[in-house]
Amino acid sequence: MKAVCWHGANDVRVDNVPDPTLLNPRDAILKVTATTICGSDLHIYDGYIPSMQPGDIIGHEFMGEIVETGREVKKLKKGDRVVVSSIIGCGQCHYCSHHQWSLCDNSNPNGALQEPIFGFGTAGIFGYSHLFGGYAGSQAQYVRIPFADHGCIKVPDGMTDEQALPISDAFPTGYMGADMCDIKPRDVVAVWGCGPVGLFAIKSAYLLGAEKVIAIDRFPERLQMAKTQCNAEVINYEEVDAGDALKEMTGGRGPDACIDAVGLESHGTGVMGFYDEVKQSVRLETDRPHVLRQMIVACKKGGVISVMGVYAGFVDKMPMGAAFNKGLTFKMGQMHGQRYMPKLIDHVLNGDIDPAFVFSHHMPLTEAKQAYEMFKHKTDQCIKVLLRP
Repeated sequence: MKAVCWHGANDVRVDNVPDPTLLNPRDAILKVTATTICGSDLHIYDGYIPSMQPGDIIGHEFMGEIVETGREVKKLKKGDRVVVSSIIGCGQCHYCSHHQWSLCDNSNPNGALQEPIFGFGTAGIFGYSHLFGGYAGSQAQYVRIPFADHGCIKVPDGMTDEQALPISDAFPTGYMGADMCDIKPRDVVAVWGCGPVGLFAIKSAYLLGAEKVIAIDRFPERLQMAKTQCNAEVINYEEVDAGDALKEMTGGRGPDACIDAVGLESHGTGVMGFYDEVKQSVRLETDRPHVLRQMIVACKKGGVISVMGVYAGFVDKMPMGAAFNKGLTFKMGQMHGQRYMPKLIDHVLNGDIDPAFVFSHHMPLTEAKQAYEMFKHKTDQCIKVLLRP
């Protein structure tokens, strides 16, 4: 089969690789009908995620048709059209039973590699390095799905691929970011980053009852989409100081909650932005925490910091004194897809949201390299690319 394989920083290729096979009686084999590039895939593309090996198949946001099932798969059959959570959960451990799927004890065979950094192992993730299980990813014609009964959600008749595909990862990630904000009536929520996850965080904040959402970015087309498609007020941080603007737009109080939908490659300005670029380039700092610093300072006293942008390791110069003395609450983590996906399908069926709005481009899988470059550099007003194997 054909698959998108990582061969080093900024080097992905469409290679011919062996077809996947059933390795466990709880496995299923999926024929991929649609997949996409996530913002966190760019961290792999740019070489910031450790433990990648040349030839690894990447990608984790996908849907398709079941073509084979193991003998212990009970809920799925050949021909079922499903969307698959990017997070792999066993469905039986302490964390899965408490709907904390990304903390699964059993789905990551390489959890011991994480322990020196994280203290404990976390769940496996499709196509996201050997730290997260070494699983083959979704940017391929076929994928093996471990614990298939717990990761695959059947797609209702009438729902298009464009509507279903974001429910694999981007939509539940944005929704969880908003859900962790404990939104109450009249709350103002600020979202850093207007990529797909940020746009879904904005939409989700309104679904959960926010009165106003303010979006921060620098690309005009993304800010325009946040404004017109998501009803957000917008700040271009290259034109004004985001912290000052937020204070003015909230009557001097600051946002009730702040959501990071950017992660470890956030772009800063001025001296601190240069500081992070240099330290990350020489690996004295794994992640650029500009957005985290700005959220801590901008958030209201007693507010919530919700982090859904991916961080890989260590950050520097964090204003913990501000966080402590303002009494901020931090919530973060890889998304618990299986908790949210059925609810998000209901939102789509009820007409509350049409997730297809995020797809600006459709391309064949064979043009994955071009798609990565377009998505990385935001050329041709690219928001999100749907890839067809």
